[in-house]
Amino acid sequence: MNLNTPSPIALPKFTDRLVLAEAGLRVSPFCLGRVRSPDAISAAFDAGVNFFFLSADLHWPLYEESRRGLELLLARGPEIRAQIVVAVTIYPTQPEFCRMGFEEVLGAVKGLDTVDVAVAGGAYASEFLTRLPVYQEHRRRGFAGVRAIGASFHDRQTALLAANHGMVDIAFLRYNPAHPGARRDLFPYLKKPEATLLYNFTNTHGFVPPERFATLGLSEDHWQPRVTDYHRFALSRPELDGLLCSPATPAEVAGLGAALEDGPLDAEEEKYLIDLASLNEGRAELLP
Repeated sequence: MNLNTPSPIALPKFTDRLVLAEAGLRVSPFCLGRVRSPDAISAAFDAGVNFFFLSADLHWPLYEESRRGLELLLARGPEIRAQIVVAVTIYPTQPEFCRMGFEEVLGAVKGLDTVDVAVAGGAYASEFLTRLPVYQEHRRRGFAGVRAIGASFHDRQTALLAANHGMVDIAFLRYNPAHPGARRDLFPYLKKPEATLLYNFTNTHGFVPPERFATLGLSEDHWQPRVTDYHRFALSRPELDGLLCSPATPAEVAGLGAALEDGPLDAEEEKYLIDLASLNEGRAELLP
């Protein structure tokens, strides 16, 4: 088991494209989710991002600005819809409730018309295989326009099972300095090449703001990572194809794009972010 998989030579760009599912959807390695300003959606599109993510039911209020931002983007003209790919997640686990949330999103976003990717939210081993056939049937029948299916996994072993057996077209999973367990129990066991695209979420969990450094006993000589360095941390794993991310404003979209030019983190920098998160959460102590 190799925990020190070499990092990619360069990080992906907003304008890159990956093929999602047999339907041949072409998506950017960056999927924009929750934002604070609707203008962030158009800013991301103008910078090259064509993949967007909405949440129904559970997180509906948190995605209001994202829905409005997509409406503004789609209002530019009828040609826009064919240029973007929109994923929608719903969280009910009962098979009979795995439809309405998608229809509600379509009714709330003028010009969206179809859901490209149906995502089963918060998937765990105890229920994933029960609702998976419903999503597979959505894709087969083209329900709400669905052409691909995915799941956001809070259970890494289930994510591994789904990816290695091609059960979904895209899997969203959690890997960050505060939750680095995928280095041990997921990444080393992925079949290569897997048909399922792997996108990370909660990329910045574990970020330590500069004002915390003195409290933790760290001096100005210690590296103070930026939020964008946590996106670079995730993308330094070659197993990950992309990120579900939330740059909340046009300025943050531009900042993330610029940070990608810095390239991947090296092994020492990755370890530093993991150790820093452990120190911040009281799971480690600073050596004298």
